[in-house]
Amino acid sequence: MSIYSANTSHLETYNIVDGWLSAARRVASPNFNERPDCNDISLLVIHNISLPPEQFGGGYIERFFCNQLDASVHPYFKKIADIQVSSHLLITREGEILQFLPFNKRAWHAGRSSFDGREECNDYSIGIELEGADNIPFSRIQYAVLAEVSKVLMKTYSAIKKESIVGHSDIAPNRKTDPGPAFNWSFFYESLGVD
Repeated sequence: MSIYSANTSHLETYNIVDGWLSAARRVASPNFNERPDCNDISLLVIHNISLPPEQFGGGYIERFFCNQLDASVHPYFKKIADIQVSSHLLITREGEILQFLPFNKRAWHAGRSSFDGREECNDYSIGIELEGADNIPFSRIQYAVLAEVSKVLMKTYSAIKKESIVGHSDIAPNRKTDPGPAFNWSFFYESLGVD
């Protein structure tokens, strides 16, 4: 499976302070609520998103997560403009990280879902969106950034293990397909460096 190459030399050491990732650009989304237990963070869910579908750039994902998507810009936007969703993080094709809410808050990314017998994954998960599409290879810098972010999340939230880093399709298999067949799990695990 091919992986787009990109320069990864700008990666920095990430840390989390008060639920915010140091390397992320903060973009406040109103689409969140309180977790039932803010100490129960044990799942990391990887998604993909592109707006319009299979097109990248333009800032539309950011606007979508902030309820500011202009439905007149593209026919597809008319279908989704009134949907209220969010993710904790977005990693763009270029490796930029946007954070929409602190990790101790409940993002609206998973929908009806279950993992290992537990329902409502939003209650105890962190959601990371990769700018991408099911069948388009992700960039090398996205894998590198995702791996570094995942490492600091696993260090900060020790209940997140390799086995509890999953795709949206794993927790909502009848509804969702992302991150899709183009996401190279083997390469990601190699980048993560966790057995």
